[in-house]
Amino acid sequence: MTAHPEPPLVRFAREYGWRAYAIPVLLVITIWVFVDVVRGTGEQETGEAARTSVASANEATPSRGNGPVPADAKPINLPTGELPVGGAFTEAGDKSYRIVGNPGPKVGEGREQAVTYVVEVENGVDTAAYGGDAAVAAMVDATLSNPMSWTKDPAFSFQHVRAEDNPTLRIQLTSVGTTHELCGQDIAMETSCFTSDGQRVVLNESRWVRGAITAQGDIGSYRQYLINHEVGHALGFAGHAACPQSGELAPIMMQQTLSLNNSELHQLDPNEAYPDDQMTCEFNPWPFPRP
Repeated sequence: MTAHPEPPLVRFAREYGWRAYAIPVLLVITIWVFVDVVRGTGEQETGEAARTSVASANEATPSRGNGPVPADAKPINLPTGELPVGGAFTEAGDKSYRIVGNPGPKVGEGREQAVTYVVEVENGVDTAAYGGDAAVAAMVDATLSNPMSWTKDPAFSFQHVRAEDNPTLRIQLTSVGTTHELCGQDIAMETSCFTSDGQRVVLNESRWVRGAITAQGDIGSYRQYLINHEVGHALGFAGHAACPQSGELAPIMMQQTLSLNNSELHQLDPNEAYPDDQMTCEFNPWPFPRP
């Protein structure tokens, strides 16, 4: 019988045994890994290309840094004339007044002007929170009789009299609403005034209660300033006075309720006496602080 030669695959399997089966499997695995690596590299390149595109787009937008820094912002300067926080005051009284306090002796020489006065509180204003009616009158009397007040000048004298003695001046603690009616409200701040209609010194109760920022919380000194300043207008000092030099005591006729700085007061009213020179004085409640 004629022997036929073995097929090549049979001979390969007989000679290499198990390796004949492993080699094709390894070849398939190798091809699969190669294809996967090629695919992954392509995807990676695609992703990097996308990120590069986004980065390029971002570079086209100007950088704004880290945003606003609060510390770099300029502060808003609140006017020193704002009414400080504090106790309650009367928004509106009934526009009639009660006499408070007791008559007293004459103080000062009065060579040119002998002022007689009464102290009044508007009805509807409750003074209990700051000592009552008697305390209001006592503050007025003590202020005008102080040697640092107007009686330092021999031209002036003051005497607290009875209502029936026809006083030349009425010093009135007045509600906010009535003060606005009597004094007007040219600026949006609480102020007091002297009005020649009835010779009235109108003391705004909101200021009597809360004072002014310029007085740095010293309510007593502020009340003395308020009395002396408005009585100064009644004595004929119609105009206001500017700060003469930074660091000096402010003139009593400076509008210290609103500011101690000439330039700030100049901005409020350029037609007033204040130059735009940035001079800033110290708060002072007296016409003659150095007797």
